[in-house]
Amino acid sequence: MVRSSPVAVRERQQLRQPYPNYRVVVLDDAINTFQHVVECLVRFIPGMQPDRAWELAHRIDAEGSAVVWCGPQEQAELYHQQLGAEGLTMAPLERD
Repeated sequence: MVRSSPVAVRERQQLRQPYPNYRVVVLDDAINTFQHVVECLVRFIPGMQPDRAWELAHRIDAEGSAVVWCGPQEQAELYHQQLGAEGLTMAPLERD
């Protein structure tokens, strides 16, 4: 029977760790209307329903920011870019 060394086991465990997720955060501003924020979230965030988008828009207004999506870095970068291009005020991507 062949036994793996503790170092080899640790290295395999490190390789199996999932990629980190990133949070897309929209910030409150005095420029965008609730309606515009909701329309952007529904248009660009997969599966975003209008009711949830309105909840997030109210949270952005009340708390100053809200996480609108969390997932793999490449997708997070795309949604961040798309929302920013529509004029939403975005926080830098945050690693989850």
